[in-house]
Amino acid sequence: MYHLDIGNKNYSSWSLRPWVLLKALDIPFSEDVIPFHDHEAWAAYRKLAPSGLVPLLQDGELLIWDSIAIAEYLAERHKGVWPRDARARAYARSAAAEMHSGFSTLRAVCGMNIGVRVTLNDAAKARLAADLARIEVLWLEGLERFGGPYLGGDRFSAADAFFCPVAFRVQTYGIALSDKCRAYVDTLLAHPAMREWYEAGLREPFRDWPHEDEIAAAGTLTADFRAPGINPRPESRP
Repeated sequence: MYHLDIGNKNYSSWSLRPWVLLKALDIPFSEDVIPFHDHEAWAAYRKLAPSGLVPLLQDGELLIWDSIAIAEYLAERHKGVWPRDARARAYARSAAAEMHSGFSTLRAVCGMNIGVRVTLNDAAKARLAADLARIEVLWLEGLERFGGPYLGGDRFSAADAFFCPVAFRVQTYGIALSDKCRAYVDTLLAHPAMREWYEAGLREPFRDWPHEDEIAAAGTLTADFRAPGINPRPESRP
């Protein structure tokens, strides 16, 4: 059985991608969460992980790191990772690759923090405009060409897994989208695997303070649905 090492479910967008893909395809796996604030756990993990980052898929003694490499590894062994139709499959791979390498402003402005709600300030909205416009075009191409409700057609695939973190960001930051794109986000958020991840993320009692500090730059915190944090903010040093 596979084993997947991931970061905090509240914060780790990169970890979400292979996790939700495995869950959606009913591929058995075990998992370990390496909390971002636990320096000892990370020191031990970095002795194993070639990149020192999450996610990491272990298949026996074989290690596969980076979310897109994990998706392709799974595709060689399991049906359904990519759409069956060749045109949809080519689109899905291109869309996932663009998400993997692009949208840096969206990542920087709207860090994944699934348990809170934030009202974006005007400066953040202005910075996001170009990335959001491209996401609209990209999503509409897949939804309209292949019939939806997922990007490659009627089945969840790796392309959708790669945009699941965007769906959480839309929810967290109240990002406005066209009706068709908002419906796609709602479809992702309602997926059982996404609901499972979300509920686990809310239960996490860990806070990663660099992630928390990103909120102030993006806007105003309006709600926090998470379990109370157990690790206080480190005291600043002179």
